Amino acid sequence: MSSFRYLSITAAVLLATTACAGAGGGGGASDANSVNVLMVNNPQMEDIQKLTADNFTKQTGIKVNYTVLPENDVRDKISQDFSSQAGQYDVATISNYETPMYAKNGWLTPLDDYIAKDSGFDQQDILEPIRQSLTAADGKVYAEPFYGESSFLMYRKDVLDAKGIKMPDKPTWQEVADIAAKVDTPEMRGICLRGQPGWGQVMAPLTTVVNTFGGTWFTKDWQAQLTAPEFKQATDFYVNLVRTHGEAGAPQAGFAECLNNMTQGKTAMWYDATVAAGLLEADDSPVKGKLGFAQAPVVKTQSSGWLYTWAFGIQKASKKADAAWKFISWASGKQYEELAGKTLGWSKVPDGKRASTYQRAEYKQSSGAFSAQAEAAIKGAKPLDPGVQPRPAPGIQFVGIPEFTDLGTQVSQQISSAIAGATSVDAALNAGQQLAEKVAAKYRGQ
Repeated sequence: MSSFRYLSITAAVLLATTACAGAGGGGGASDANSVNVLMVNNPQMEDIQKLTADNFTKQTGIKVNYTVLPENDVRDKISQDFSSQAGQYDVATISNYETPMYAKNGWLTPLDDYIAKDSGFDQQDILEPIRQSLTAADGKVYAEPFYGESSFLMYRKDVLDAKGIKMPDKPTWQEVADIAAKVDTPEMRGICLRGQPGWGQVMAPLTTVVNTFGGTWFTKDWQAQLTAPEFKQATDFYVNLVRTHGEAGAPQAGFAECLNNMTQGKTAMWYDATVAAGLLEADDSPVKGKLGFAQAPVVKTQSSGWLYTWAFGIQKASKKADAAWKFISWASGKQYEELAGKTLGWSKVPDGKRASTYQRAEYKQSSGAFSAQAEAAIKGAKPLDPGVQPRPAPGIQFVGIPEFTDLGTQVSQQISSAIAGATSVDAALNAGQQLAEKVAAKYRGQ
């Protein structure tokens, strides 16, 4: 996904636009038996609000004061509170983009001691790439996932079948482009790919394409690479594919728009977040039962799916770390998934983080069409080694440095203009190279 959803990308399609608060509002409570939690306002977080009082609070006596905001707002508020160590919030939702940086800055409480004493939490059950992405350079764990995702290819199996086309489980990008050309019609375009500006919109899928084409934003010694042949080849491929066989209005299309196109039968394929599959296979979806799922297309790498998780971290300044851990242990634990499944339905389980989820009969029954491919995509993600060369910072669909939010956004505007035909790929990448070189020079000097 908005950002990664992903990168927070579900947030882009499903989020409300106003703040809300549950269980007595957020911030400021001094009661030792309460914790203040600041969260992004996506559906999974709205669900946990409904279940907290009658379950967690009833079991532990700990009241949870939720403050819930749209993604951009919540990121700003978390950054302000945690960077100043104001301590207004004990727990906040942070992603695998922020976690290593916040840990390095000393803004988060290490969780290893809590994990070691909490025999019911089962840290080893958390999928390894998710665990790895929430572990800092010092080897300590600083956040626990609420849900996770990767990216994969979704396609109309009935449409391909009608043309005698079989989608490989692990297609190459050239195979996908060839299929897009064969199934493309004025009524149903061959593929939907994000073109909307944003570091978590067009740059998320495009960066995975760059990785597998052999490119990178920066070499290990901080040389900017946007005008390197591999980066240019990948961007040319992506822009040409979406311009030739992609959705109408591609320069403004993000997760939400591609979801609508796919649901309404306007595109035959879509490369995006694994979380989209549950929406496409929902009981009220017009395309339920018509879809197939394959791994993220590759060129030079074995896998290319991105990795994103919304996770809970404890502010270092919190004076209620013990109670905060109890909340995180419940929210990120197996028992919460079981509660959500039984109470709200198994399609609403915050999945993508635990291996045991994919073994549950109830979950498999509700997500059988895509769960195995989603699990494989997450397990195959390599946040520390996503390409063909060493990287100076972690991240698959992003570069794990604070400057990437601004850099990625500015470059995305250039790429979106190229998709619109307002500029060339060469001009877009030349402009991006200059921006990236300024960032690289700062790190080379360190």
